[in-house]
Amino acid sequence: MELDRYDRHILTLLQTQGRLTNQDLADQIGLSPSPCLRRVRALEEAGLITGYHAQVDARKLGLSLMALVHISMDRHTPERFTNFETAISELPEVVECLLITGQDADYQLKAVVRDMDAYQDLLLNRITRIEGVTGVHTSFVLRQVIANRSLAA
Repeated sequence: MELDRYDRHILTLLQTQGRLTNQDLADQIGLSPSPCLRRVRALEEAGLITGYHAQVDARKLGLSLMALVHISMDRHTPERFTNFETAISELPEVVECLLITGQDADYQLKAVVRDMDAYQDLLLNRITRIEGVTGVHTSFVLRQVIANRSLAA
């Protein structure tokens, strides 16, 4: 899909103000509502807009500990990776899972939990029990400096 300035402006605005009405969005980009809505739908159908969600304050939910967890696997086979990814996707505390290169790890996880006891349970009773996990290195986040930054459209 070829993006023009209107499409890019729509993407920029919706990333930071996802609750804009179509009328407000149209006003801000300088189009009438009908063509604006057609463009938004085309961006959704093309897969550029993959969803809409609310950003929730983890601390206000009692989730005060964020950990970055590097996972090493015993074998680098598609089956082993698929098994790990399936198992890790079932853990609600894991909010992000990245297959990475350039580290002594194969995956980086971002986990958000209540406290250190909850992290210990997650690590020892669930993550390390996934077949193929041979190493775990955890860093605890002191403060988020940038979170949920919009992509440059």
